[in-house]
Parts: sequence; C-alpha cells; structure tokens
Amino acid sequence: MKFRIAGVAMALVLAGCAQTPSQPVISEVAKPLPANVPAWQQGRAPELASSTLAPHAGRLTAVPASEIPLQNLRLPPGFRIQLWASGMPGIRAMTRTESGKIYAGTRGIGRVYEITDSGGQRTSRVVVDKLTQPAVTYHNGSLYVAAIDKVLRYDRIDQNPNVQPVDLTARFNLPTEQHHNWKFIKFGPDGKLYVPFGAPCNICLPEAQYAQIRRYNADGSNMEVVATGVRNTQGFDWHPVTKEMWFTDHGRDWMGDNAPEDELNRLSRPGQFFGFPYCHANGVVDKDIRKANPCAGVTLPVVTTGPHSATMGIHFYTGTMFPRSTATSHSWRARAPGTARRSSATTS
Repeated sequence: MKFRIAGVAMALVLAGCAQTPSQPVISEVAKPLPANVPAWQQGRAPELASSTLAPHAGRLTAVPASEIPLQNLRLPPGFRIQLWASGMPGIRAMTRTESGKIYAGTRGIGRVYEITDSGGQRTSRVVVDKLTQPAVTYHNGSLYVAAIDKVLRYDRIDQNPNVQPVDLTARFNLPTEQHHNWKFIKFGPDGKLYVPFGAPCNICLPEAQYAQIRRYNADGSNMEVVATGVRNTQGFDWHPVTKEMWFTDHGRDWMGDNAPEDELNRLSRPGQFFGFPYCHANGVVDKDIRKANPCAGVTLPVVTTGPHSATMGIHFYTGTMFPRSTATSHSWRARAPGTARRSSATTS
C-alpha cells in the first residue's frame, strides 16, 4: 500500500449539520485528524488500527554508487540499465535542455540540481535550496521551478549559471496545503504550463482549489482549470497525434490492499470530472464520502494500473532506440484517436 507524508487534512463539513439527499455524507474516518496524528492515517477505519502498514521514508542522503542495486531491477529482453550519475539525493522529476544539461527537482530535500555531462563525466551543483518540494520543467530557453508556495523562472540558465530568477509566485494563486500538493509540471502542445493541485487529504471533500489540474500562460496569467476530481497526479504527457492529455492518478488508501486501483486517464476536453472523492477507478464507490449516483458524470480511466501502484510518470515514446524483443508480454498501447487497449503482443 502506498502512502504519502506531509500536510494536514483540511476542515470538512461539521458533524451534526443537516444533510439533504443532494449533499455528501461524510463518515467519521474521513474527517480531520487530531493534531498529534500523522496525516497519512486519515481515512483509516477502526478495524485497521492494528495494521502495520506505514509510509516508507525516502533516503535523503547521498548513496554510494556501489550500494545502488541495479542488478535487482528486471528489464525486458534486449534492454540494459546503467548508472548515469549519482550523489544528488531526493530527486523526484527531471527536465533536459537543448544543451543536454539536466535539471532535477526534489520532494523532501528542497533542492534543484543542475547535472552536466562533460565527455562522459557528470558533475552537479545545487541551483536553489530550501524550497518546499520543487518540481522543474524547461521551456523556450527558461527553467521553471514550481514549489508548493513559489514559482521561479530562470532565463537562459544553461548558458548563464549565475542568472537570478524571476519570481512569478504572485501570478499563480497557489493554495497552501502540502498534502498531495507537490508538483509535476510540464508545458503542453498549446504552449500552456500545466500544474496539478492534489487533494489535501487521503479522502475528504476538498475545497474548490484542490483536486484539480490547471493550465497557465507561461507568465502565470490566464489561469484555467482543465480537470477536476483528480486526487494526485504525478505525471502527464500529450498523445503525439491527437494532442490529448493523458495523466496518472493515485487512488486513495484505507479501502483495502486491493482497491481501489490507480488510474491512467485521458483528458479529451477541458472541464472533465474524474471522480474524486466519490468515485474511484472503474466505478468503485467511496465508503467514506457518499452521495446519490456517485459515478454519474465521471470520466472513467482509460486503464487502471493496480492498487497502490503509485505510478510516477508517463511518456509517449516516439523514438527508435528501443530494441526489438522476441518476448511476448502484456503492454499498454495508446492509439489515435486517443483510445487504448491492453494486448498480448510482441513489443518493439
């Protein structure tokens, strides 16, 4: 089971308020926790109180290259894995510039690294430190850094390492809760910056500025909410033919080890609702936040990806370097006009 630490559950509908059939009904386990209880326990029913499941904290110190167990990773036939660079703890997401430099954001350690490849030797430096879970993306010569409470733009940083950032924070109207509010950011084919704002809880009825994906102009203007009911996406990309946005979504915890499954969704038009907190996966009704017809009007996932799998990224591959495999395996194949199927096929 996956959990994530950080943040505090938001205030919900008060106990004792009158409920009409059109209003959500919220169970006790979905309500805010006392201050001394970790946020990841929110939504855990009394019968699960003895569970030994708990978050696994990431290691935020540098690991010697000799201790990184690449040999334990299983790969398809014809593939191999190499250690490209090490010594930068906490990396969560990366972006690459035209010059080949890599910029990497971190979750728990608050840094952004620059990694340079010079003739097979990789060196790194810290661009900025002491941010709150910064993510990164590169667009039109500028590095964008989005933390929970700050947005910075570094113009031509790969050519001028000492450039000072442009602070765009005031233009983005950032909500403050940390739980599920760490970012994966990317520019779409429309030139807009897409930014998710996850649910501030495991399961709750969130305020309007959470559980959504927004897009902005590159300068932070013209904000638009393009998707709602999204609990926690940590990766998205655009179909190379249809230009539709596909994104992951992590399902809630404490409904069992085998449900609900995590999701791979397709946004075919702005404004679609993807179910949180009432309806999960392929129509799994939530046990704690209830309303009439909870899955009505919900855009269900293209595919589900297993319970608590916590998919951290998605990318449409259009290159030619992957080897052809003679092994038959299950694979997910995306097809124009944006549909998908699960097939048993020979991959290449």
